[in-house]
Amino acid sequence: MKQRRQHRGFNKRFSLSAWLTRHAQVLFSSLGRLWQRPLGSLMTLLVLGIAIALPLGLHLLVNNLQQLAEQWDSGASVSVFLKENSSDEAIQSLIGTLKSRDSISGVRHITPDQALEEFRQQSDFSAALELLDDNPLPHVLQIRLRNTDISAGELEQFLQSLEKHSEVELALADLQWVERFQAITRIIQRIALVLAVLLSLAVLLIIGNTIRLETQGRRDEIEIIKLVGGSNAFIRRPFLYEGFWYGLMGSLIALGLILLSGLALRDPVAHLTALYQSSFQLSGLALTTILGVIG
Repeated sequence: MKQRRQHRGFNKRFSLSAWLTRHAQVLFSSLGRLWQRPLGSLMTLLVLGIAIALPLGLHLLVNNLQQLAEQWDSGASVSVFLKENSSDEAIQSLIGTLKSRDSISGVRHITPDQALEEFRQQSDFSAALELLDDNPLPHVLQIRLRNTDISAGELEQFLQSLEKHSEVELALADLQWVERFQAITRIIQRIALVLAVLLSLAVLLIIGNTIRLETQGRRDEIEIIKLVGGSNAFIRRPFLYEGFWYGLMGSLIALGLILLSGLALRDPVAHLTALYQSSFQLSGLALTTILGVIG
């Protein structure tokens, strides 16, 4: 009885080892078949890489636009102009009230002297400003919103709520700019989604058609294997692994194209952001995205 159990355990280990060995052999032999026709395999892989890279590039573009919206002050900020007779105590009380609101992430107070100095440095009217007897600029509060994806309607309601304070003379925000920017972002997101679906189907069709042609080219070999008792799983296995190699290498080519595109755009984007005195930098693909593409 003990010998019989040992014999069964040995057979299970042997069958598992043989099963793994057969799969390993087919895995590398299918790679060797791709190597035997390098030009055709390379052309197919390039088509797959480009098809995967297009929606992936749009996905990366949307992520960077959202990051830019978060860093760009005008994207989700409001300028509040206070009344001329507002006292320092009333201004500080208003700032404290605004900071306590969950929808506001920060409040910056610009005094009339600071505003006049900024205007003097950024304009060519410094000589003319010296002729002024009084500073005509009011106190200004720059409010940064926590939600950068706020809609134009919600932003309009927020402005009306600010103007209800007795110290506030006027609250302004570029509603049209915010609405246009968010509309462009949503359009790009929808385009990326549609392209991802269509090109994913195209990738599957390309791989399927390639495997179908390979199957037709090896029809005689398949018939001989069937005659000698080969199972359907044994016949399908090389083609499945060949599709695996196509998908894996096509995704790696797509990731390489995205990496090269990012390197090509890095310096021009850095120069442009430097002109706008921004710290924005192009972000790459997240690890989960990379694993998802390979998967």
